[in-house]
Amino acid sequence: MARIARVDWILKQPMVASLPELRSGNLEVSRVRIPPTMDVPITPRVRRLLDSAPMRRLASLSQLGLVSLVYPGATHSRLEHSLGVYANAVSLLRRLQDQGRQSEVADPVAQQAFLVAALVHDAGHWPFCHPIEDMGNALDYCDEGPIMKHEARVDAMLTDGPLASCLAKDWDCSADDVSAILCPNTIGRRRRLQISPSSISFYASCLSGPIDIDKLDYLQRDSLHAGVPYGRNFDAERLIGSLVQHPHEPRLAINEKGRTAAEMMVFGRYVMFSEVYWHHTVRAATAMLQRVIFELHYAGHHEHAVQGKSIDVRHWANDDDQQWIERLRTAARESQDVTMIQLVEGLFGPTRQLLKRVAQFNAESGDSIHSMLARKPYNWLVGCSNYLTNRMNDVLTKPLPSSLVLIDAPPVKLEVDINIDVIDRSDRSMKLGDVSPVASVLANRQFDNHVKRVRVFVPESVRSELRRSTDDLNGLISRWLLEVVNDDFGSMEF
Repeated sequence: MARIARVDWILKQPMVASLPELRSGNLEVSRVRIPPTMDVPITPRVRRLLDSAPMRRLASLSQLGLVSLVYPGATHSRLEHSLGVYANAVSLLRRLQDQGRQSEVADPVAQQAFLVAALVHDAGHWPFCHPIEDMGNALDYCDEGPIMKHEARVDAMLTDGPLASCLAKDWDCSADDVSAILCPNTIGRRRRLQISPSSISFYASCLSGPIDIDKLDYLQRDSLHAGVPYGRNFDAERLIGSLVQHPHEPRLAINEKGRTAAEMMVFGRYVMFSEVYWHHTVRAATAMLQRVIFELHYAGHHEHAVQGKSIDVRHWANDDDQQWIERLRTAARESQDVTMIQLVEGLFGPTRQLLKRVAQFNAESGDSIHSMLARKPYNWLVGCSNYLTNRMNDVLTKPLPSSLVLIDAPPVKLEVDINIDVIDRSDRSMKLGDVSPVASVLANRQFDNHVKRVRVFVPESVRSELRRSTDDLNGLISRWLLEVVNDDFGSMEF
């Protein structure tokens, strides 16, 4: 009954700027300037969150990690990105306020939870966590469990520690309210929810959906710092101005005026993945880092592993970038494994030495190989690369260690759908892919299969020798991979 009474009260309230972060002319609001020219409104309670240790730590974490090996300017921090997402959250709430639609999303407690979620959504990150999380269950810690995902780390921070203290002191929402917006699939185990499931669903879609305030920031920000135009070639102001609450479901949509901006954003995201996030050299570095982590994690635990003391990267989760890198370099040196040292120093040493692409396959030109290797468990890919090395060693003049033949493939986790609903003047909804020829191909064919290619990397000297043996290196690697997977290896479990 209390919940029903609260909802009934909300629906009767006028849509007013009840939060200090939304009030224009509020003398308590200061401004923080972030690139390119964004003013972020900061109230005292937001400042206390920003000054907490978990948020300050984000200033020493790179947003794009290994991308800076290809795009030297891409060294901006996760704190800068978090501020941008929070600023977008404020703009969105003001947009909803201007619409005047009466609904549960007008609940001030839900709005507060959304603002906090936008600000702290990356607080659980650690250096290079996305490549490590993409390895799935490959880093098995037996009785101690797998690596905690960064979302789960935020959940823990909201219930104990500096963020929890700030939340209890300054905000009306609970930790469960914030966490439910960040991870809506956990709503069933939340016991201290003060906001409705509809509010959770709506604000979760605002933070992670086909078009959301997170993508609105990182596409533009990453594009700016990388020095490429791809992620900035859409009208962000127009798009934010077109965001609406779906008339029939608790999620974010756009009106007809935002269709062109949405089309351009979808295409910009496609190009950013293709040319920046999954650039072949970025992925070479990523594959090198993943293999080092894998080999050092299992050091001495199986016959093909490097010898020495194994590493536990869970204990490095609170490090900044430089601390984490030095731990890895030290672990590689202590392993006394020449290959591990070569890979780590090639990434983080005084001279950049990356493995080279010897073959690549996508959904158009190499569908059989792509579909065979995409979204396979990381352990399986390691096993496959070991067998592929044997094929290579049959033609090479000098045997090659299997840890220098790396297969990089789209991870198990898929990217979020890009097919947002477009709402017309009669409140009818249509999928963006149904009204946009630009978006229809990407909306109706899996995004990952286009932008995330399967690639094989080897040392440059090996690539040169293999090229001398054939005029069709991609075809040769393809035949070897088909042989490897169709042999006994294909049915093995890792």
